[in-house]
Amino acid sequence: MTAATTAATSAASTAPVRAVDAEAAGRQVEEILDRLEADGGPGSRAAGDELVRALMRFYGAGLARVLDLLAAPAGAAPLDALLGDSRVAALLTLHDLHPEGLRTRVERALAAVPGQPFELVGLDEATASVTVRRAEASGCGCPNTLDSGRESVEAALSCFAPEVTVIEQDADAVSARPLLQIGARPETVSGARR
Repeated sequence: MTAATTAATSAASTAPVRAVDAEAAGRQVEEILDRLEADGGPGSRAAGDELVRALMRFYGAGLARVLDLLAAPAGAAPLDALLGDSRVAALLTLHDLHPEGLRTRVERALAAVPGQPFELVGLDEATASVTVRRAEASGCGCPNTLDSGRESVEAALSCFAPEVTVIEQDADAVSARPLLQIGARPETVSGARR
């Protein structure tokens, strides 16, 4: 385990977790469904029931993913596996339970972008904006554009750091990389082209 992973794990393990009164939450759902039925009739109650079933499936899928990750073969720390999973991270962030700070979650999101490594250049928490660039190992020397990976970056950030509203590309990274020049085929000794 790296020092960063150890630090993240120990910081995460000490983060307070809000207690939830499941019985009170269940009563509140029933009260809301009853109000829907009283205010809008049986159709409203049916829509409310359908919404509750959809939410139950959503959270059931999240809990199933948690169990899958916890049952995975030994090797990775369980908390690291949970925090590194986009579905679990989204649930934790949705309920303000994610123990990691914004910078760590943004870095996890960028690391999760498949086949297109990006790195964090800047983060402004006040404006909820990030500046990213493609990792040096990627690309062919062509101009470094965010557009080709924007949807993947946005999708990853929506799971790990949904509070980010602005994604910018590091302009220096674009201009600093060499442009691959392709010229005309060289002529042969006789002056004729092959």
